[in-house]
Order: sequence, then C-alpha cells, then structure tokens
Amino acid sequence: MQLTDLLDLHETSSTRGDTIPCRENDAELWFADTPDGVEFAKALCRTCPVLETCLAGALDRREPWGVWGGELFAQGVTVARKRPRGRPRKSEVAA
Repeated sequence: MQLTDLLDLHETSSTRGDTIPCRENDAELWFADTPDGVEFAKALCRTCPVLETCLAGALDRREPWGVWGGELFAQGVTVARKRPRGRPRKSEVAA
C-alpha cells in the first residue's frame, strides 16, 4: 500500500463521518520524542477506522520511524515501547 492510498481512505472515511486521527492532529505527534508522546499517538491510532490498512502498509514499506497503525516503528520494525533517553536502568522495575 502506498501513502497515497491512505489519503484516498481519508477522503472516503471523511464522507462517512469517520475521522482519521493522523489527518486531524499535528503530524509531529506520530514522531514524538518521549515515551508518553508515543503512547498518546498509539492511543489515538486505536480509534482509527483504517488502523489495519495503515499498519499493513507501514510493514510493507518498512517505515523507518514513527507510529503507524497503532505500532511504533524503529529502523523498519515494530518495537513494544519507546525507551526514554539516557542510561538504561540497572535493574528491572515493575510496570
């Protein structure tokens, strides 16, 4: 799937009254630097009517960075969560 296909889906969804969060909010949100920002973008994606299509396209294109289809991509693969900047913890912490 090409990015232009997502634009077409946006137009179709808009005529039905659905909203696509990445088209309604600031694009920078989907490329957030903080873990909280990434989780907020992922939460917005979960409300999207084209979530599965967006994710499939991002996987096909091996998107290098950002939140696509409710998942965080880094270097072309999905990662569970964004780690904060700085040194990793010496011991695991209960989430």
